[in-house]
Amino acid sequence: MDLLRWTVVFLILALLAGLLGFTGISSDFAYIGKILFFIFVILFVISLIFKRGQPKL
Repeated sequence: MDLLRWTVVFLILALLAGLLGFTGISSDFAYIGKILFFIFVILFVISLIFKRGQPKL
């Protein structure tokens, strides 16, 4: 869940930077947040696939 939390942090930073007029920094924060979100989704799907094959105790 840390990746999702960092994604939200970078989204908030991007919005604040955009509101203050720092468009270059805002786009960088948004890009980093997007990358972290996709890494989170990929790892989440992989964990679902591998957890499904294990027997429940």
